[in-house]
Amino acid sequence: MELLGRSDTAVRFRDPQIEMAHGAGGKVSRRLIEGLIVPLLQNPALERLSDAALLDVNGSCVATTADAYVVKPLRFSGGSIGELSINGTVNDLAVSGARPLALMAAFILEAGLPGDDLRREVEAMAHAARRAGVVVVGGDTKVVEHGFADGMYVTTFGIGLVDPRVSLGADKVRAGDKLILSGPIGDHGITILLARGELDLEADLSSDTRPLTPFIDALIATAAPGLRWMRDPTRGGVATALNELVRECKLGVVLHEDAIPVRDEVRGACEILGLDPLHIANEGQFLAVVAPEYADAALAAIRRTPGGERSCFLGEIRSEPARTVVALTAYGGSRVVDMLVGDPLPRIC
Repeated sequence: MELLGRSDTAVRFRDPQIEMAHGAGGKVSRRLIEGLIVPLLQNPALERLSDAALLDVNGSCVATTADAYVVKPLRFSGGSIGELSINGTVNDLAVSGARPLALMAAFILEAGLPGDDLRREVEAMAHAARRAGVVVVGGDTKVVEHGFADGMYVTTFGIGLVDPRVSLGADKVRAGDKLILSGPIGDHGITILLARGELDLEADLSSDTRPLTPFIDALIATAAPGLRWMRDPTRGGVATALNELVRECKLGVVLHEDAIPVRDEVRGACEILGLDPLHIANEGQFLAVVAPEYADAALAAIRRTPGGERSCFLGEIRSEPARTVVALTAYGGSRVVDMLVGDPLPRIC
């Protein structure tokens, strides 16, 4: 059987069934995507696996992205599934260098969902869209039997225009480039865990969900010629995003572990659970690789933007060790930071 010019022999995925880890954004997710989905749907747009696909439309570079939201519970400190669905889609476009223009949303609703719950989530979407400067122009609604959708799921599609001042990609990254992180990590994933009541820990913590467009607008205005690559480290966290980068650019990343901004509540929860904050999902932070001559100005621009005060230099790109992320400790030690394996915090976005 042939599909889009590729045969079934190109499929390398051999897992006997789908598990929760296939949706966690780490190694198991990559095995599913690269071993099954990409080979069967192969086309030029899929050669560059990133947050958005870039298409040439009558001389303009258009970015498109799609996402699905299955977070449990639907509402949590600092946000909800409705707000998350808008911000997550806007951010995938923004870190691709695009100005988000419009979104579409499809709802999978469970029979028995209270009408007030649906109203609150649509209101949350409307508020988040206004804040991000986009409109929701269409979508779809389906209803499934009671007990089959955790209340509701939301799927989104977004479109934006890529800023002509930037050209992003792992192939643009060079040894000596600086790595910038926009703020504290792990807030979203641990907030969801606390909202489920699965951790006996008192913590004043909220999800970091927010649109990234103000920060990226400032970054592009200040350092567009030196901007190499961006990513929002959602599922799989910072560690997974950086491991994907080094695999594509064939260089290495060295992190300064004492520079990583982590709130005490997140660090404490991770210590209790035996998790690395670098693997915890974020919904309102981004990573940027910037040429060294633009790095100071880029960081200053992010810090001047409200909400970016804790942005920092996280590390740098080095030629060795190639294809590896290494964290250096304040005491002179080091450790290899691998991509997320398994699914320690399921259903977080």
